[in-house]
Amino acid sequence: MLTLCLSLLLLVTNNSNNSSSQITDKKEEIMKFELIKLPYAANALEPVISKATIEFHHGKHLQAYVNNLNNLIPGTKFENAPLEQIVAESDGAIFNNAGQILNHNLYFTQFSPKGGGEPKGKLAEAIKATWGSFDNFKKEFNAASVGLFGSGWAWLSVDKDGKLHITKEPNGSNPVRAGLKPLLGFDVWEHAYYLDYQNRRADHVNKLWEIIDWDVVEKRL
Repeated sequence: MLTLCLSLLLLVTNNSNNSSSQITDKKEEIMKFELIKLPYAANALEPVISKATIEFHHGKHLQAYVNNLNNLIPGTKFENAPLEQIVAESDGAIFNNAGQILNHNLYFTQFSPKGGGEPKGKLAEAIKATWGSFDNFKKEFNAASVGLFGSGWAWLSVDKDGKLHITKEPNGSNPVRAGLKPLLGFDVWEHAYYLDYQNRRADHVNKLWEIIDWDVVEKRL
């Protein structure tokens, strides 16, 4: 009788362990997005973007979007989907947070303390073919950035045929929603510049050109 009880207890324990293991494995399968690491120090982009702005913008705002998305996707069809797919296909809170993660990942990685100047190679040729000159392109991109009402983004993107486009995206939207590939983005949410420029959005936009890493942008083409 004792042997039978011990055998039953062992069977129940093994089944419980297997169930726990399956639950753990299932949880581990759910993709967890992480805060990207900056390719430069927090103060490296000064005076264009201050250390304080980087710490709040990257360390607080972007971290919140990452946390929110990780809490929202379990149990949905997006729980193991890549970020671009989530942005392209989702809506509501999932879209808002996923869009802002994609936007900011592209935004923060396009900067360098040694940036500035003008693009070269294929990107430079494509810009010239579309707008006639880099200066003309900058004017149109600045106008899109400054002229966007409320919060949002200005983007340089490329379509499947290789044609470049400047778009204004409200709030957390991204050109991938229209089948475009984003190359360069300017964040005109107030949290991106208010500590440094207050209400002077145009000044913020004009200064960003000084830290663009055109090699990074061209590799996205």
